[in-house]
Amino acid sequence: MNLSVIIPALREGENLRVLLPELARVLDSLRIRYEILLVTLASDQETRAVGGLAGSRLVMQSESGFGSALAAGFAEASGEFLLTMDADLSHLPTFIADLWQHRHDADVVIASRYVPGGGADMPFRRYLLSRGLNRVFSRGLGLEVRDMSSGFRLYRASVLRDRGSLPRDFDVLQTLLVRAYAEGWRVMEVPFFYGPRHHGHSHARVIRFGLAYARTFWSLWRLRNSVLCADYDARAYDSPIPLQRYWQRMRHTHVTGLIAGEGPVADIGCGSSRIIGSLPPGSVGLDVLARKLRYARRYDVMLVQGSALKLPFPDESFSCVLCSQVIEHVPKDSPILAELVRILKPGGRLVLGTPDYDRWEWVVTERLYGFFAPGAYADEHIAHYTRDELIDHFNRLGFTLEVTRYILRGELILALRKPHANSGSGSPRPGG
Repeated sequence: MNLSVIIPALREGENLRVLLPELARVLDSLRIRYEILLVTLASDQETRAVGGLAGSRLVMQSESGFGSALAAGFAEASGEFLLTMDADLSHLPTFIADLWQHRHDADVVIASRYVPGGGADMPFRRYLLSRGLNRVFSRGLGLEVRDMSSGFRLYRASVLRDRGSLPRDFDVLQTLLVRAYAEGWRVMEVPFFYGPRHHGHSHARVIRFGLAYARTFWSLWRLRNSVLCADYDARAYDSPIPLQRYWQRMRHTHVTGLIAGEGPVADIGCGSSRIIGSLPPGSVGLDVLARKLRYARRYDVMLVQGSALKLPFPDESFSCVLCSQVIEHVPKDSPILAELVRILKPGGRLVLGTPDYDRWEWVVTERLYGFFAPGAYADEHIAHYTRDELIDHFNRLGFTLEVTRYILRGELILALRKPHANSGSGSPRPGG
């Protein structure tokens, strides 16, 4: 099945009699295999009376609400792509061809009223409310989406596979988008003109609508700013918090300078950092989290999902290995340092970044961070390293310390040179 069309259709029989034949005509013109799912309550005799028209199929939702209708439709859909649209003729079926055309350009394609070229025919008061809510959510959540409340969308089915529980009301639309961003899926908007409802009236109620949005915003803000969010590292580079922005940019400056001229790099635990976009040709980014790698697809770098504890690379396969802000997240008795050494060619450079727990500046920073952002990185640092400890470790392996860098005397970045084959153990030089 190529496409499942999901239509929340509570008491929309009169509109559906007009919509369904035109919808089937448009879908037939695309020459794809499709299904049309009408989602409503068992008590809705009006919509049930048109079930089967133009090959449509009825799906009964167990709870009332727009979000519940979408959840029921998602559960029944079998298409590779899922399209959601309103039943009230405000979403013209002919525009489905435009959405379908962009199905490989993004994982969620939104028919947007508020990007250049889009528009809406709606009462002025409703227009202001819609634009205001969209602006609050898009700016407050740091999303580059202007029409987060548009329900006319095309989803890749895999985006919705692990959707979790969904809100019952219209705030489901924002929830789905934020979760898509958190998982690293690509989202794009296509300009669309929204027409007025033909028959009946909207099932949205302003007070209930507003309360649902207010309840949802806080939970979405927490998800959006979680360290597990796919683009967390990339967003930190442009953070509105001056200290976080400075920290990320200094890390980028130091690391890119230390890997320059060293050949292809293995970036172990790459996350979604913008450093990935500065890696030289032939480099590879590895991370254990699929969501981070999905986001990193925008960079022209080979990406591999795997564990730093057992790297899926041959011995001595990279002339430069980068591992920044990773080793503190795994136990000290893990094989991570040995794995980094194993894949590094003789004479190659290892660039290693981690907090220096011998510095009071970092200890204070971490305590403050833990206080203001409980549950974030500070609580995940289970291995506490010091500069001297790391230098002693690599000195025993014959590495030479070439450079030491610090960010605000807290985060440590070392550049170490692996001994050439058959060479004796080296002695570390003072870092520059």
